[in-house]
Amino acid sequence: MTETTFFIPSLNMMGAGCLTNAVGNVYSYGFRRALIVTDSVMNSLGVADKLGALLAAAGVSSVIFPGAQPNPTVGNVEAGLALLQQEQCDCVISLGGGSSHDCAKGIALTATNGGSIRDYEGVDKSAKAQLPLIAINTTAGTASEMTRFCIITDEQRMVKMAIVDRNVTPLLSVNDPELMLGKPPMLTAATGMDALTHAVEAYVSVAATPITDACALKAVSIIAGNLRTAVAEGNNLAAREAMAYAGFMAGMAFNNASLGFVHAMAHQLGGFYDLPHGVCNAVLLPHVEEFNADIAASRLKDVAHALGVDTLGMSDRQGADACIAAIRRLSADIGIPSGLTQLGVKDQDIPILAANALKDACGLTNPRRASQADIESIFRAAA
Repeated sequence: MTETTFFIPSLNMMGAGCLTNAVGNVYSYGFRRALIVTDSVMNSLGVADKLGALLAAAGVSSVIFPGAQPNPTVGNVEAGLALLQQEQCDCVISLGGGSSHDCAKGIALTATNGGSIRDYEGVDKSAKAQLPLIAINTTAGTASEMTRFCIITDEQRMVKMAIVDRNVTPLLSVNDPELMLGKPPMLTAATGMDALTHAVEAYVSVAATPITDACALKAVSIIAGNLRTAVAEGNNLAAREAMAYAGFMAGMAFNNASLGFVHAMAHQLGGFYDLPHGVCNAVLLPHVEEFNADIAASRLKDVAHALGVDTLGMSDRQGADACIAAIRRLSADIGIPSGLTQLGVKDQDIPILAANALKDACGLTNPRRASQADIESIFRAAA
């Protein structure tokens, strides 16, 4: 095996009620003025204010930036950075799902490295560690609370930039399932399928290792057993906690084995049409794995088994087909749209979407190489 590196935050807190102890750690680290990066919904619900009160009780003052859009933009990062500098904050705390975490990463990275977040598109483009980031997660799926991935939309080019950089790894991640209770069914479905996509793409990745394999397959198994319940019963704490662990383990897998064409393509849909990332992943996943099946059939058979399929006696190709069918069943059961046309994707846009997908760093570890024509064909099959 070649030399590998395993990236993960230095401290990760999991379990119901762990937020209280996590806030105490912020003070212990020596931070005294935090920028809370969140979205308008979390802010309007008062969750950000409650976090601010917990921080104040622990001796840490804070200011709230509620400007993280569902697909955070360069403009969001710049606005948050301006507030951070104005308020002289010494750390950043993200509160929410992947959008809040990614926006916070962009702010923290440019706070220490300067320039525009556009300067850091690609792999390990920054020179300095970001401002310390504590990531408090309120959804189960994106894993941005613990990864070295930061996805920011460039409004000028209408593309999502993949910033893959060890320096955006949070200092501390927090997954308290009590914060995940009551989330809407479609949000739960989308983030859960995002986690499944992370696990599958990491498992078939050319950069997979025994560690990432173990994390990926366990994540798939937990998702198969709990996502339907989490969608149907939003206040089921056991299902929420299980999905929090699944999302985190899938994150451990792809943070180190990377991803594939599902994400490279989904990023373009999000940047071009401002579509929900997890839904795009869910629609694309079976079509990309059909493309990969000739190369990665045995691996997809393993995924089928983790999804609960009885693969005994199946050939590798039969197992791969069973995997793809199981993914489609899960998506249908939780209300994921069946095609991209339902999301407003237009055929005339597919050539530019495919061209941009081939430039996305997430596609570099896909098990099967592809031409622009291949990517266009996958987009059209998923329509």
